[in-house]
Parts: sequence; C-alpha cells; structure tokens
Amino acid sequence: MLEQIEELIKQAVESVEGSDSSKLEITPATQEKFGDYQTNIALQHAKVLRRAPIQIAEEFKNSIPENNLIEKVEVAPPGFLNIHLKKSFIDDMLTKVSEDEHLGVEQLSEAYTVILDYSSPNIAKTMHVAHLRSTIIGDALKRIFQARGYKTIADNHLGDWGTQFGKLLYAYKNFDADYGVPKESIEFLEKLYQDFVARSKEDESLNDRARAEVAALQRKEEPNYSLWKKFIEISLEEFQTVYDRLDVKFDRAYGESHYNDDLAGVLSDLQSKGICKESEGAQVVFFENDELPPIPVQKRDGSFLYSTTDIATVKDRINNDKPAQILYVTDNRQKLHFRQVFSISSQLGYECDFVHIPFGLMKFGEGAIMSTKEGQVISLKSFLDEAQNRSFEKLDETLKGADYSEDYRKEIARVVGTAAVKYQDLSQNPSSDITFTWEKALNLEGNSAPYLLYSYARIQAMYRKYVTQFGELAESVKPAIHHDLEKRIALQILGFDQAVKQASSLYRPNIIADYVYNLSSRFATFYNQVSILKEEDPEIRASRMALALLTARVLKRGLQLLGIETLDRM
Repeated sequence: MLEQIEELIKQAVESVEGSDSSKLEITPATQEKFGDYQTNIALQHAKVLRRAPIQIAEEFKNSIPENNLIEKVEVAPPGFLNIHLKKSFIDDMLTKVSEDEHLGVEQLSEAYTVILDYSSPNIAKTMHVAHLRSTIIGDALKRIFQARGYKTIADNHLGDWGTQFGKLLYAYKNFDADYGVPKESIEFLEKLYQDFVARSKEDESLNDRARAEVAALQRKEEPNYSLWKKFIEISLEEFQTVYDRLDVKFDRAYGESHYNDDLAGVLSDLQSKGICKESEGAQVVFFENDELPPIPVQKRDGSFLYSTTDIATVKDRINNDKPAQILYVTDNRQKLHFRQVFSISSQLGYECDFVHIPFGLMKFGEGAIMSTKEGQVISLKSFLDEAQNRSFEKLDETLKGADYSEDYRKEIARVVGTAAVKYQDLSQNPSSDITFTWEKALNLEGNSAPYLLYSYARIQAMYRKYVTQFGELAESVKPAIHHDLEKRIALQILGFDQAVKQASSLYRPNIIADYVYNLSSRFATFYNQVSILKEEDPEIRASRMALALLTARVLKRGLQLLGIETLDRM
C-alpha cells in the first residue's frame, strides 16, 4: 500500500522542474486530523527551488495524477502534505491482505540465501542468561527474513576447541571429585573446569599439564579424542533442552573444530596474497593506513586463533552456500574483531555482504552477568524455570474461580513465562543494554507479552461467542471500514509489510514488537468504544468480526516472528 502511495507522490514531485524525488519519505500521520499519511518533501525543497515550502507543497499537491487511492491531499503549514486515503481503497487492500497467506508481506522475486550465525555456546559449559540475547535475536531475525521469502541457514557456531579442553581433560582423568551431580552431565563438566581453575591458582604446573593434554587432543590421541567427543555429546543434549523450550531451531551446529583442516590453507592464502606477514615469530595481518589494529592469525608456536577459524568459516560458507549475506549476532564487545575479519575476508576475495549485529548486555538490578570462571552465573534453564513459576503464581491471582484445569494453567504459565522473557528483550533495540525486571516482563497491562497474548486470546473468545450467537462467519464476509477507529486498525494492518521490511533491513526485531503492540492498542481502543457483538446491523457486525479476526491473524503472525507462541484461551 505504502509503495503505491509513494509512487503517486513521486510522480507529482518529478513533474516539478528541479525537484528530487529520492528525498521522498512518507510516514503515518502523527494525529488523525493530519490525515492517514504525511510527507515533508516540500520542506526539503525550499532551498533547492528557492520558494516558500507551502507554495511548493501546493504545486506538488496539484501535480498528483488521477488515482483510486487518495481521497484528498491537504497542505498544512509550514509545508506538509497530509494524505487522506479513500475508504474503498482501504477496503480493497484489507480484502487482499485477508486472502493472502503472507498477510500482505511482499515476497522476494528471487531467492537469496542469508546465513545467520547466533547463540554459539561453549561446549562443557551451561548455557546462561548471557546466551539469551544472541539466541533469541538471531532466531527472530531468521523468522523475519523467512517471512520475506529469503532462504535462511541458521548456523550455531559452537565453541568446541581451544586450551580450555586441555584443562578439562586433565581434570577429568586425574581429579577424584564428587560435586553432587551426575558425572555424565554438563553441570559436572562445568564444576570440573572451575575446580581446575581454582587448583591451578595454587599449582601453576597444572597449566603445563593441560597444554600437554590439548596437544594430544589436537593429534587425536586416545582417550583424549573420545573424551572430547563425549563432552560434545553431553553438551549438545543439554543445549537442545534449552532450545526446545525457546522454540529455537538450527539448520546446523558446526563447532570451531569443523574448520581445523582448513586453517593451514587459510594461512597459505593470506601469505600468498601478502595480507599477513611475520612479526616476532607470529603471523599477523596489518591493515592499510592502520585503519584497524593488527590481528594475529597464527601464534609463534604454530597454533591458530579465533580469527583464523572465523576466516576459514567464511571461506567454507562462501564456497558451499553462496550466501548473499552472512549475519553475526554477538555482543557489542566483538565489534572490532568482526571489522577485522570482514576486512580480511574481503581482501581474500570472498564476495558477500557481511553484517555484524551487535547487542548490549543484559543486566539485572545488581548489574551485569558474572563470569562463569567464578561460578557466579544464572543458568538459562533456571531463568526460564523462574519465569514459568512466576507466571503460574500470577495466574493463581488472576484466574481465581476460573474453570481451568491445573494442567492448562501450567501450559499457560509455560507460554506466558517464555514469552515474557523473550518480549522484554526483543521489544528493545538490540544494540542497547537492557535491564530485566520481572515486574515489567509479567505486567498484564502495557507493552508486555502477557498483554499481547491476552489481546489475541480475547479476540478468540469473542469469536466463540459470535459463533454461539450467530453461527460461523461466512468466508465471503470481508472486513470493511464503518468507523474511524476501524480505519486506524486497518491502516495498522496494512503497515505489516512495511514493518517486516524495516525489521529485516535494519536488523531490529523490536520494530515488529512495536508494530504488534500498536496494533493491539488500536484494537483495544476500538473494542472498548465500538459495539461488535451487540451491533444490530448484521452486515456491519459480521464485517467487524472479520476485522477482529484479521487483527488476530496479524497479531499471531507478528508474535511468531518474535518466536512467541499464542494461546486461544487465557
């Protein structure tokens, strides 16, 4: 819809000599009295055309070609164009959206592959709340890109290699320890690692022994190699329980070790192209004009680094998947690392749009998440348990006397708890630090998951009453505008395509969160002020019910893009 409106205004602008239609931006009107959409294109031409903006606006207005979209255009000081749409056009667009399985989201004309690299926990370490942001932001972006027709590859780049495994192997084989947890568990492996760190502070020779163990692993000697694979198996099983609860799925989970055999080839490529050179016995990439700090790709002892592995990963993805884009969802602190990796990859001739999507830290009242080395960490599993328990307690308060079974209350608590955790994160700009509070996450009013889930469930409850009183809504019934508040809902629904496009182009799931909240708020205003079930005219009543159901469909789809389930009863 917005593209059709933009095309008409663009034609009007281009008909005026000396104008530049590339500056055109049309936005929803800030108030109803200003129409449905606005543009300040005339203000932007004041200096170029050397005339008063209001005169330019009049000229643009008078140059709009005949059309079936716009009812009228008003010029408002100091030079705004206020655009009012025709009711018939909005009705037609609503019908098209209601009949479209994609709810009006324009699909790509050709398939583009996007690889999304996110979550990336370390083997033998419990997933903690610091993994939450990467996991759910990456998953939401995957869903948003899929909604536009992209082919997506979700890649969980696991931390399964490095010196830490030497420490773990030595401790596993030599420490006679009982930590009160099953030996075949990730909790045992993590406590074992923490035990090694504590003991090595008293006995530094343990670090030499750990280096010997990791060297044996690199040579695939037994039992180290089999133990390492066992650690991976235990970890993946544990990670999957968390991913299942979050409804997060990956297409592959290649660890850093997957690229070990490619590292020497990457180094050879870098050397042959003169991209790296020797410095104090190590191989280091120095950037032209010192635009970035130097980065080592091979240590003096011949071992490789994360940077080398990341470049090898890029090479593998380019050769095998031929992606248009590769997105990396990691925290803000890795900005420099990825600038360096992207620059080196480009110098090697890897053609792709590399994008780092940085996110801020997740904090609680007491500050940032603590280091796993000290054991002061909130596991993601216990965090989700807490969300579910708090949701259940909230339900007990709000559902007293309701005829809901214990099992269904638990199901509501599961959905609401997980949704609350996800939404409080995804409703904020990814690049910002966020402070999580249970009060805000579980608030039944305002911009929260419980409020949005209730909005959806309320429409479903309304339709059940409609069916009881008037029968099933006929498929031939389409939503149409009979009231100004219906128009506000309709315009929000018709903006779903634009919201999805913006969220994907800016890599910001919070745009979808803002969208569904605004849609829900507009419907709540309509619900409280306009009769639906009590409307006497059967055609208007049916049309309003159809609009409500379309609202619910868009709400559900928007929440799905955030990885949030909905409930028909709540």
